[in-house]
Formats: sequence, structure tokens, C-alpha cells
Amino acid sequence: MREVPEALAPFATTLAPNGMVCSVDHLASSAGVAMLRAGGSAVDAAVAASAVLAVTSQHMCGMGGDLFALVHTPGDPAPACLNASGRSGSGADPDRLRAEGHVTMPYRGDIRSTPVPGCVDGWLVLHERYGRLALADVLEPARRYAADGFPPSPLMRLATALVADLPGGDDYRDVGAVIRRPGVARALEAIVKDGRAGFYEGEFGSGLIELGGGEYQSSDLAEPNADWVEPLALDAWGHRLWTVPPNSQGYLTLAAAWIADGLDLPTDPARDRWAHLLIEAARQAAFDRVEVLHEHADGRALLAPERLSPRRDAIDDDRASVVAGSHRDGGTMYMCAVDGDRMGVSFIQSNAADFGAHVFEPNTRISLQNRGTGFSLEPGHPAEYGPRRRPPHTLAPALVTRLDGSLAMTIGTMGGDSQPQIVLQLLARILHAGETPGDAMAAPRWDLHSRDGGGFDTWDDPAEIDVRLEEGAPRPWWDGLVQRGHTVVEHRAWSMGHAHVIAEQDGVLAGAADPRTRTGAATGY
Repeated sequence: MREVPEALAPFATTLAPNGMVCSVDHLASSAGVAMLRAGGSAVDAAVAASAVLAVTSQHMCGMGGDLFALVHTPGDPAPACLNASGRSGSGADPDRLRAEGHVTMPYRGDIRSTPVPGCVDGWLVLHERYGRLALADVLEPARRYAADGFPPSPLMRLATALVADLPGGDDYRDVGAVIRRPGVARALEAIVKDGRAGFYEGEFGSGLIELGGGEYQSSDLAEPNADWVEPLALDAWGHRLWTVPPNSQGYLTLAAAWIADGLDLPTDPARDRWAHLLIEAARQAAFDRVEVLHEHADGRALLAPERLSPRRDAIDDDRASVVAGSHRDGGTMYMCAVDGDRMGVSFIQSNAADFGAHVFEPNTRISLQNRGTGFSLEPGHPAEYGPRRRPPHTLAPALVTRLDGSLAMTIGTMGGDSQPQIVLQLLARILHAGETPGDAMAAPRWDLHSRDGGGFDTWDDPAEIDVRLEEGAPRPWWDGLVQRGHTVVEHRAWSMGHAHVIAEQDGVLAGAADPRTRTGAATGY
């Protein structure tokens, strides 16, 4: 055992010298660590934990959703970046939706808001490139929980009421001490036996095509929805920050951090200026998100200094900015894993909203995402709903390296539009204020929220945005933000995001699972 540096020994921070997994569910974290102990890589651990979550946490994520991942390998100048987000079916028809009276994509109960899920493609591509263990071993904990049953978490037990009476929601009726998911077990067995064809061309795929009623063709499921893409990077607070490019909103994390790094940001997060300046950085970074975020957006151009510098210059120490004019709680899971070789994985998967579209594939009873709500129904919009397109995505994992290229941190959160804002606060606390992962994770948060919205429409009208403060936020935040002209409302304590972080320092891993998850775990060895 390496000696643990004193700087990494505060309350609520888990320490481990060899490897660590952080997730919202202790069953998933334990499965991931079991892979590390068996000689597996951080990717083996991440895929194993993700698969368990697809069984035990279907209210947040699953095989009917998407994923993004960043993978740091020692010696490589940049992390590998995977976009495993699905595309709409070949039958996608925006004119039909508009003729029915829709001005935005249907939120729930409509298969047209369900792109072909990319999660399983993501697992397979990650494992093929970085896995050390047999796929059967990596997926076995998830298969076992699906077949034999698992104890539902308190949040899962509450969430089952949303879907238990829906077609395909049978697994969540009459919930007792354990929940069993036999259809998911069969799907996992089919993946082990026949690879992606076992899933996309098996029970799940045939059920999805039938359920779609013309939305999907067999060719839509034959084409993998997982692509290696070039990550985005910017420097802030003496480190290099990495994220995934559009169609993800991850560029907002980097943009806001770069803007904030050039401001006179206090090192004491309890100060009112700390909250004000970070809020303003987030607001300025995202004011035109609705116009510019789509699958073909140029992420580097969105992060260009000539674009961000005027946004930084628009920030006033003494008053809230007004960004208006033409610019206009989720079911997501973030997790991270680091192994003994210091391969680090920043990994996020999602249904979009809780249980996604509230539509289940009938054979396997896998709930389907409603990520298609990110599409626009405005004719000619670059993110307009149409055949074989990827929607704008809130999923925004991040990874931090030192300027010498070594791994410093894997970090991310769930939370819809607020994901970049939560990660920004954690980065500022850890990298700028010097807080430990545990202290930063437990600290009160703010977020920007549409006055009448639901977490996925924050930027539709930037003039109608409230600053929500978690109950227990420092009093100076309240007083200082109100004095500066922010519209401030209180939100329930420990309610914003389920974030996780693993930091590396002097050979020791320091991790924290968000206490807001109630059942999360940072597990190491």
C-alpha cells in the first residue's frame, strides 16, 4: 500500500492506491471493482458497472438509451472519445408531427422521440478496443442481477410508480424485496452469444421495429451508433479540460471554465462573488446554445477565444447580465473508473428523462429513451427532426489532465441542461479553491433553470431563467445575487445532479460519489 498524502484525507473522500469506481449504485460500483481485482481494465470496470446500472437503475439509464465516454490512457496526448448516441429512424417525418399540431417534439408516450439506442453499441466498441476480460465475465454481474433479482434502491422504488401500469412495465408491478428482469437477462445473454446482432437484430430489435410502426427500418438497426470522434480541449486553472464534441453540450463546460479562469474569481466559494461570477460565466457560455448546438456543429469554433472573449468581457462584477433577443430532472447516470495503470474512464449514459419516453420494447421490457426531444421542429433548423439524425444531447462527461498529459481527474454528473453548470462548480472548487473531492461534492450548488420548464429547455428563452439555490446555500449567495439583479429561488437541499469524481494525486486515487444519490458509492482497492 502506498502512503496516503495528508492532502487527500478529508471527510467524505474515498482513498485507494490501485483502482476505483464511482457510480450511483453500490451494486454497480462493486461490480466494477470486481473487474479491476480480476485484472480487468478501467473500461472493463466501466462497462460492467454500466451494465449493472442498466438493470438496477432503469429509471435513469439503460440499454434503451445512449452513452458517451472519454478514455485516458497513459502516454497518449489526448483521451479517446466515443459518441454512442443513437440516430432517428429512417421514417422520421417532421411534417407529420407539425401537421398534428406539434411545435416541439413529444415529451413522453410517443416512439418518435426515441432514436435507435446507442448504449449497447458503446459497450461493445469500448470493450473491443480496451477490454482485457472476456465480455461474458464483464456482463455476468448484470445478467445475474437481472435473472435472480436485485433489491430496489429507495429512488427506484419511488420511480416504479411512474411506469408500473404502462404496457411493458410488468417488471415494476408489485415490487417486493427484489425486482427481476428476465427480458433484460435474455438480452445480455444474446449479446454475449451473438454480439451486437444478438441485441439489435434479436428480440429487442424486432420489437423496436414493430413498435415503431414505420419509424425504423432494419437497416437503421444494422448500422452501429458508436463513433470514435476527436475530443474538445481548453486550458483552465492550470489544467487541460476535455469533453466530447457536438452533438453534446459538453463545450459549455469548457467555455464557462475558460471564461471563469479569466475573471477575478475568489478562492472562497462562500463569497457572493464566487457564485455570481460562475453563474455569469455559465450564462454567457450558453446564451445561444439553441441556435448553435447540433450534430454537425464545429466544437472548436464554439470554443475559439475570439468567440468567448466578448462573452467574458460582457460580465459585470456588480450586476446580472441580460442575454435575450433571438436566442432561445432527468434520467441520466454518470460514472467513472480508474485502474492501476491509470487508465481513466469518464462515462455517462442516459434515458433523457426518468424512464425515458415511458415506452417499453415489448419483448425485453427495456424502457426506451426520449432523447429525440432535443430535436427542433422549426423548419430548416440545423437540429430539425428528420431521418437518421442525432439530436442535441445534454450528456457532457469531462476529463482533466495536467499540462504534462498525466491524468488528474475524471468528472461528470447527470442533470439535463445543468450538467455543465454542476461540473463547472466542482472544477472551480477542486482546481481553483483547492477543495477535496468529498468536500466539493457535498457543498451546496446553484443551477440555471427555465422559469416554467422541466430541465431540458433552459436556453429557449435566456431572459426567463431563475437561479436556483439548494437549501442551505451560503447566505452571502442569496444576498449578493439578489442585489446584483438575479432572480433567485430556493430548491430542496441536495437535489441538483448526481455527480462523481475520481482525482489522482501522488499515486493515490481520491474519489467521491454524490451524496445526493442516497445509494451511490466510490469503491476502491
